Amino acid sequence: MPTSFNGLGVSLSTLYRLSDAQTRSISPENFSGEKGKGGMAVEGTGAVHARGLGQDGGVQGWKVSPSIRIEPGETRVLGEIRGSGAIQQIWLTSANLRWRDLILRIWWDDQEQPSVVSPLGDFFCCGWNQYAQVSSLAVCVNPGRAFNCYWEMPFRKAARIEIENRDPENFGIIYYQINYTLTDVPEDAAYFHAQFRRTNPLPFKADYTIVDGIEGRGHYVGTYMAWGVNSSGWWGEGEIKFFMDGDKAFPTICGTGTEDYFCGAYNFDGGNVDDTMPSRYREFTTPYSGLPQVLRPDGTYRSQQRFGMYRWHLTDPVRFASDLRVTIQALGWRTEKTDRRYLPLQDDIASVAFWYQTLPTAPFPELPHRDYLEIV
Repeated sequence: MPTSFNGLGVSLSTLYRLSDAQTRSISPENFSGEKGKGGMAVEGTGAVHARGLGQDGGVQGWKVSPSIRIEPGETRVLGEIRGSGAIQQIWLTSANLRWRDLILRIWWDDQEQPSVVSPLGDFFCCGWNQYAQVSSLAVCVNPGRAFNCYWEMPFRKAARIEIENRDPENFGIIYYQINYTLTDVPEDAAYFHAQFRRTNPLPFKADYTIVDGIEGRGHYVGTYMAWGVNSSGWWGEGEIKFFMDGDKAFPTICGTGTEDYFCGAYNFDGGNVDDTMPSRYREFTTPYSGLPQVLRPDGTYRSQQRFGMYRWHLTDPVRFASDLRVTIQALGWRTEKTDRRYLPLQDDIASVAFWYQTLPTAPFPELPHRDYLEIV
């Protein structure tokens, strides 16, 4: 007898299947996500524009509350859900504020410790406070400045999503929609996690830590990095390393180079191996990996270049049984042509690690002060 479909893991190969799962959506027009409770607002950020069209005239739902206002230093709950199910898509856009000043946090099943902590832009692969189009399966950033994520995020008891405005002077306007389903969650479903880190500058001869202290069983599913280069020349010779399940000095997985891990080659430079093309970094965005952002203040291979890169392990998750630590080296080349040695770099590096794991979530490092996260 065929088993019932719980509505999770939807793809083209399962899209035809019926399910008893209940679709719900939270937005400023329905903060609770309850059935039949959308578009009922009589006050909100759009009330002045909807005057004369509201419920007093017998006509309902005229875009009275399409967004929220978040004051300086304020934290707002974007959504709170009780029951079992999964968040399946988040759309969000903001105005007035820099994205490093907006901190996204998500809790699962009433834990005290959040499982997601990240500045908004970095979570959506735009870590330099500038728009870059991203066209991937897990994250899409579309014109103009529309953040979308498609990470499926199951929960068994509850979910809570908050956003904090760390700007001490300016308010923000947030438009958002959280689409989710209420359904049974299988026993082997793990919980979504994301952790932001930044080191500026990286100490000489130190590896950059993408994530450390993960405890539990799970699998690593993606990396975003915002990399600011503080020297001239190529900067991406460093190897990524996955230390798992008791690894000490040496990892189980060791990559071959930074651009290799992000699924590029030869410095992300088409002209590096093809003399019919000009030498320059080339942006790209694909379902599984991309270099969507290259900021060029003074030309290719010059100092103060800035890069945004993502790599999703959607078909090749890195599975661990008890613990995980991920690091990457920052290596360039020495400038002397006769001295072909690597140069340890002291760059400005930020990252978001994405993974699924069992609960409880180990405590994250405290997020640095706003001034330390600032991008100049």
